Amino acid sequence: MAEDAFDLLIVGGGINGAGIARDAAGRGLRVMLVEQAGMAHFTSSASTKLVHGGLRYLEYFHFRLVREALLERERLLAIAPHLVRRMRFVLPYEPTRRPAWMVRLGLFLYDHLVRNSTLQRSSNVRFATSILGKPVRATLRRGFAYSDCTVDDSRLVVLNAKDAALRGAAVRVGHQLVGALREGGRWQVNIEDQATKQRYTVSARAIANAAGPWVAQVLTERLAGSSRHAVRLIKGSHIVVRRLYEGDHAYVLQHADGRIVFVIPYQDDFTLIGTTDVPWHGEPGPMTIAAAEVKYLCETVNAYFRRQIAAADVVWSYSGVRPLFDDDASDASAVTRDYVLDLQAPPGEAPVLSVFGGKITTYRRLAEHALKKLEPYLGPIPAPWTGSTPLPGGDIPNGDMESFVSDVQDRWPFLGTPQAWRLARAYGTRLSLLLGDIESCGDMGEDFGGGLTRLEVDYLMSEEWASSVEDLYWRHTKAGLYASPADERRLAAYLKSKSGAAQGQAARTG
Repeated sequence: MAEDAFDLLIVGGGINGAGIARDAAGRGLRVMLVEQAGMAHFTSSASTKLVHGGLRYLEYFHFRLVREALLERERLLAIAPHLVRRMRFVLPYEPTRRPAWMVRLGLFLYDHLVRNSTLQRSSNVRFATSILGKPVRATLRRGFAYSDCTVDDSRLVVLNAKDAALRGAAVRVGHQLVGALREGGRWQVNIEDQATKQRYTVSARAIANAAGPWVAQVLTERLAGSSRHAVRLIKGSHIVVRRLYEGDHAYVLQHADGRIVFVIPYQDDFTLIGTTDVPWHGEPGPMTIAAAEVKYLCETVNAYFRRQIAAADVVWSYSGVRPLFDDDASDASAVTRDYVLDLQAPPGEAPVLSVFGGKITTYRRLAEHALKKLEPYLGPIPAPWTGSTPLPGGDIPNGDMESFVSDVQDRWPFLGTPQAWRLARAYGTRLSLLLGDIESCGDMGEDFGGGLTRLEVDYLMSEEWASSVEDLYWRHTKAGLYASPADERRLAAYLKSKSGAAQGQAARTG
């Protein structure tokens, strides 16, 4: 097969595209993934950072989706123990919101939709006698507690793409599909390098269109297809404030409009609050939180917590557009989070599979379903494998992070406990590739804030497609929460010097 001939070309470097790439490459297919901006650049890095069944989806009778998500929660805990963490969620009971019987029924189903869950089951909470009641207002007397998981969403995407690359996939970040034509039973695909504006052509037996908010646009404008399904764009925004309370538990708050707002411990020193659900009718792409959304989230927290917050307390915010499958629901929060796979394959022609909707928790199953639909066009392929094979760095014995971090500190004793935990959670067993045989903090080089050193920057650029200050501070790490403007200037200067050195090397060897 020619170097520019692939079995499957994937458009989009979000969680679905990266998941499909990993699965396909691991089954022996020749895979290419193209991403126009950066891995997890848009929607997949703007989530509430949850791996969960979706308790509130039960009231819309999405039982299959919830059960599938709960099963996937267990699998992700097993294959990515460094990224996925168990957490207890507290739902204060407010009688003017959902009735108690409805909450209890939902929690009963949540506990029993899957057997042999490794997570603690739900329970009633009396706030007067529980530490879980300390942060909430005195008028709230009781609530419910249940278990779910949090996840580093950006790194989940990156490590799926990294595994795909390790298994032979060509991952091209900063490359955009600009057009494709069916020819001789294959796709002839025109791709543009966004940095150089140079174009090149590859061929593929099939295309997986996982372009997220752009899925319909890519299908109709660049693949000459017709979209039989609609995407409903919903803007979700989050705010981060200084830590609101002690403890490793989260809260689930019911707003008067029926929506849910999560309040979650974040990066040790902060609290993450979100999300909003706002219909979005503009173009997808980079966006920022609106003042009305900040007000909405602050008011929701203030209705439940003793400590009050305001816009001035926000230290960081992020927003993204979720490309949900349009099921004609009148309420944005009621739109299904399930996915639809649209296969278009005219007789004798190369197929394109477009992904509508989906959620982070079920990305792995989505990938399996996508390959099952494409198998008739790709020929017999090996059985699914991703449910039991750890992601890069996830081969931690028994998933025991406490023991693993202890081993990390024994091997690199100069790391303080917070830094050891941060690096262990980010890289898992691949931490040895980052740190190697270094013997002191000085060997890690300049610190650009938040513990992000020159050694880590170089690793992220060479191994994980990081290329900008934004990538390094907000997607591959969250060091931006601690970095000062001076830190950011120093990092930008360092990246500029590396870019200049690379260009000089290219000129000498060109």
